[in-house]
Amino acid sequence: MKKIFIVYGHYNEKSFNAAIRDTFKDTVEKNGHNVDVVDLYKEKFNPVFSGEDPDDTVLDHRKRIEDSDAIVLIAPIWNFRMPAIVEGWIDKVLAPPWAFKFKKLFGNYGYPQGNLKGKKAVVFCTYGSPQFAVRTFFLNMPTKRLRRGVFNICGITDVIYRRYFAVPFVKEYKRKKFLEDVKKTANNI
Repeated sequence: MKKIFIVYGHYNEKSFNAAIRDTFKDTVEKNGHNVDVVDLYKEKFNPVFSGEDPDDTVLDHRKRIEDSDAIVLIAPIWNFRMPAIVEGWIDKVLAPPWAFKFKKLFGNYGYPQGNLKGKKAVVFCTYGSPQFAVRTFFLNMPTKRLRRGVFNICGITDVIYRRYFAVPFVKEYKRKKFLEDVKKTANNI
């Protein structure tokens, strides 16, 4: 049995992101795993980080991550990044020195050492853009940033990234196919 910590970042309960969350959660629970869901919009998570010490909400999320085997992010990609509420969550919760520390090499040079080794990350993202545009013109920037710039720095190297393109424009059969992929991913957690 695994413990899965889901961070959900979409304001609309009727969105396709909500369908991803529900499908993933239901499938994982049917397989006997425990699921802990944080809905950032419902919790009215404050994404603004101004250098303050972690508040009780941040400390609570960190404790829940410590108790989990996997972190799952579910959110759309807007302007080639996740919504500000999710980005702020990353800035506040997956911050140094808790999630990673810098090991000094010499002078101002160093490299990050992740404190979350052994955990898995799964990212489900929806796009309004077609796959061709994201892969060619924008060089998969959201994928690279989350994988390398967030999770790898925190020590999480087992990262599954699932993307669903042109979501507002696809037919219902395509959405069902996307949700089958969500189930498959959940079954392999």
